[in-house]
This record gives sequence, structure tokens and C-alpha cells, in this order.
Amino acid sequence: MGHADVRGRGVTEVLGSDVLGAELGERATLVQFSTAFCQPCRATRRTLAEVAAMVPGVGHVEIDAEERLDLVRELGIARTPTVLVLDRAGRVVRRATGQPRRADAIAALGRAV
Repeated sequence: MGHADVRGRGVTEVLGSDVLGAELGERATLVQFSTAFCQPCRATRRTLAEVAAMVPGVGHVEIDAEERLDLVRELGIARTPTVLVLDRAGRVVRRATGQPRRADAIAALGRAV
């Protein structure tokens, strides 16, 4: 996962279930922004679903960027897939663009749990 951090950008840093439209994971949540014709998004979906299944208390939420342009703009999402790692309170602790490797996603979760 990339090393970019949302802090200091003047955007929302806490994403609750009301904003995401899905429940947060008990310990952490992987939030994936995707678009319909994005080939790497499909592979990212599989990778993050595997990681969420492997790590207890971790949820995976996929958001269609085209349906949630308000949130995309607010968070400064420039391309898909973009993955945000949220801690248990919904704070963004990591942010990455592009297709992550499973090991990178697991390592990024280390900052959230």
C-alpha cells in the first residue's frame, strides 16, 4: 500500500457507517473506491476480500466512485482503485492507489489494529 496520508489535506478524516453505507469492521475496515470498467478494481476486490477473511475483525467495503462523486471529491480520490484503511473508529490511517498486493494490505492493516 502507498504511504500517502490523508492528514493535513483538509478533508474528512473519519468515515462512519452512515457515510459509507455499510458497517465498519470491528477492528479495521478496508474501503475500496472502484469504477465499473476498472480491471485492477476486480483484482483489488478479490485481494481485499481475502485479507478481510483472513484477519479477524476486518471489514471490506467497496464504493462505486461514480455513484458517490460527493465522497470522491471530498476525499480527493483521483483514480481507481483507491484503498483507504480505517481504524476501528473510522479514522483514515493509510491510503493507496493502484492494485495492492496481499502482503501490502496486511501490512497496512498493522497501523489500524
